[in-house]
Amino acid sequence: MAEQNTSDACVLPNMPALPTEPEDLSQDIRRYLEYHLGRFLGCAPSYMYESLAYTIRDRIMSDWRNTWCKHQRDGVRRAHYLSLEFLIGRSLGNHLLNLELCGPVDQAVKDFAVTLEEIQDAEPDAGLGNGGLGRLAACFLDSCATLGLPVTGYGLRYEYGMFHQHIDNGYQVEDPDHWMRDGHPWEVERPEYTQTVRFGGRTEHFFDERRKPHTRWVDTCDILAVPYDVPVSGYRNHVVNTLRLWSASATDAFNLVEFNAGDYAESVANKNQAENITMVLYPNDANENGKELRLRQQYFLTSASLQDVFRQWRSQPLSSFADCNVFQLNDTHPSIAVAEMMRILLDDPDKRLQWNQAWEITSRCMAYTNHTLLPEALERWPVRLFEQLLPRLLEIIYEINARFLADVRQRWPGDNERVRRMSLIEEGPEPQIRMAWLAIVGSFSVNGVAALHSDLLAKGLFKDFYEMWPEKFNNKTNGVTPRRWLAMANPALAELLTEKLGDGWQADLGRLSAMRPWAENGDKDFLRRWQEIRLYNKQRLAKVVKKATGVTFEPGALFDIQVKRIHEYKRQLLNVLHVIHLYNRIKRGDTSNWVNRCVLIGGKAAPGYQRAKDIIKLVNNVAGVINNDPAVGNRLKMVFLPNYGVTKMMTICPAADLSEQISTAGKEASGTGNMKFMMNGSITIGTYDGANIEILDAVGEENFFLFGLDAEAVRNLRGNYDPQHYIATDNDLANVIGLLESDHFSGVEPCLFRGIIDGMKSPHDPWMTLADFRSYIDAQQRAELAWQDQEQWTRMSIRNCAASGSFSSDRTIGEYNSDIWHLSPLP
Repeated sequence: MAEQNTSDACVLPNMPALPTEPEDLSQDIRRYLEYHLGRFLGCAPSYMYESLAYTIRDRIMSDWRNTWCKHQRDGVRRAHYLSLEFLIGRSLGNHLLNLELCGPVDQAVKDFAVTLEEIQDAEPDAGLGNGGLGRLAACFLDSCATLGLPVTGYGLRYEYGMFHQHIDNGYQVEDPDHWMRDGHPWEVERPEYTQTVRFGGRTEHFFDERRKPHTRWVDTCDILAVPYDVPVSGYRNHVVNTLRLWSASATDAFNLVEFNAGDYAESVANKNQAENITMVLYPNDANENGKELRLRQQYFLTSASLQDVFRQWRSQPLSSFADCNVFQLNDTHPSIAVAEMMRILLDDPDKRLQWNQAWEITSRCMAYTNHTLLPEALERWPVRLFEQLLPRLLEIIYEINARFLADVRQRWPGDNERVRRMSLIEEGPEPQIRMAWLAIVGSFSVNGVAALHSDLLAKGLFKDFYEMWPEKFNNKTNGVTPRRWLAMANPALAELLTEKLGDGWQADLGRLSAMRPWAENGDKDFLRRWQEIRLYNKQRLAKVVKKATGVTFEPGALFDIQVKRIHEYKRQLLNVLHVIHLYNRIKRGDTSNWVNRCVLIGGKAAPGYQRAKDIIKLVNNVAGVINNDPAVGNRLKMVFLPNYGVTKMMTICPAADLSEQISTAGKEASGTGNMKFMMNGSITIGTYDGANIEILDAVGEENFFLFGLDAEAVRNLRGNYDPQHYIATDNDLANVIGLLESDHFSGVEPCLFRGIIDGMKSPHDPWMTLADFRSYIDAQQRAELAWQDQEQWTRMSIRNCAASGSFSSDRTIGEYNSDIWHLSPLP
């Protein structure tokens, strides 16, 4: 695929596709192996993976180039998806599925005495994301390509992922995740489209020959943004969209004068400082250097991406730019795009529009997705830092704010408190720029990612803005791609679904609803095969657990799973309290009608989030006591699975019986893990929060274990929350807290968990963990009772899978397109 600089890009003839017969594939694999890599038969699987990746990439090229040519046609409206994260995982299996090459490739690799599974296992997870935000972006790009929509993803090409997690004495230890150590065969470097991104310097104001005022940003420190393109294939439709990733590079490799003078370290200092921008995903921003680097990353992404889109616009009139381009800002991270677009339109010598013209274009192009209800998670940057790094952008933000507040004052005369709340600049000892506010003011669409989340944004976090612009606000409930999370992750179930429903459900997930009658009408053969598939998937997960932790999971037990980012609002603590309660039951002999249970918790704690790290230590200590107590035996097992990521999730979600979605109500924006589990037949135990609510509505209360306070009850309880009341009135909770306080799980480290315990017992605990304990225990007992009737549990499992059609990212992207983007699918 080659991007064209000339207007004839849309009339170039189609590029022919390469043959896909097994013998042709085998021949090309051998050619890459021997002539490109210089390796021979019997080499390591990593070289086989690289050879196969290049072979498949060749088969993608024709569709990739033809798709790009269609994007470039005059009048085609395109969307540009800006995100600091794209957690794409492994690419090989995804392309094989979408291109219908699984069978031919499986035959082709037999010539090399290696299995396709062994080759796929050699591919590292792409370290381009952190958690749900990045995985959602990857699902969205998959759906955009499958729906044939002209959408380009823009992100950063991180050399290192967030980190590789291992556990040492129960503690999280962070190792570098150098996922690109051996290269990335799916990417294509595009140095001819390199952009220059500026930092620092100062501004100059001047008049042109017509006496019109203009501004120059001068004396800057420039960094090059080099693009690398990654193909995003659609499902069986010959559409291949592009994920463009920017890599930072110095304008000069090193200072030759300093090098010749013997100052070797200083000679490459600028190069190293430049490349730090894309060296690692999301630096720890607990210190000043981390904050500065993170702001550099955000501006680097948005500036390079916007410049790239304007480059492709060529000589077409700016008056029609907004008619053909829309930018979706994935969370608050790229919200500086509002000010950067204004800078380009105002300051670029070949544009230099008047303010009102530039604002008209900008505010018609930008659309903002909010992913959090936590005020502390919204980006705020010190004005001082902006003044140092982005002085021209700061001037523009000040001007946007002045004009915006004039409108606010006109709408609400004399309401100075409202003006203070809505100002883009938060006053205080150190003034801060509210980036979410900038995104709202500069966008024509603002959406949440679940019905409750969007409602809480309008009524709470963004209430002032909703009252000013109710027409801007809308909801787009998240979804996940069924290609990866069902067809790839659960091939045995996918085979059964294809047999019963026919092919094509992978791109039309609503067809799964046809399974519901088979659950209701007692199709014994279907129920038996469903149970066999689930047992097989649990056996696969048990092998992974054994290898990673040394703990044996019995596949016949209830697999109780919570995997997600470690955070207090996600309440892994509540899960641990329940496990300790079960341990107490065993120790006191209360095991009548017992259900054997295997509890798996996984996820990473942010490097600067100490309480989350303490929770990981608690999980491991509790697991160590339980797993080594002979009195417990196989009744209860617990593990913390290290280094949770996309590939591990593809083994975990088909094996989960019980999906833990237990966040404090009103704190989880949506969640997507809940959808992946449901899609594979897991049954949710969860609060009335995020997309749990819509899952509950889809499957019915009889197929969902609901517990806990809802968001309104949490709000009403705030200020009157008394954890001691719950401890005093609930013997089970008192026993759990007492066991923790006795240092039973930290015998050689007394008082180790005092901070966690004090946090839970504090009336100021925002997560209200103890308030939901009794309701959670009762819901777990309902789950145990349901598990004892395996036929009924299987019916519940089928109903969950059958109701998952509306949680496909294809549905979500269809709504983005119909309500926000208004793109025409490619022919």
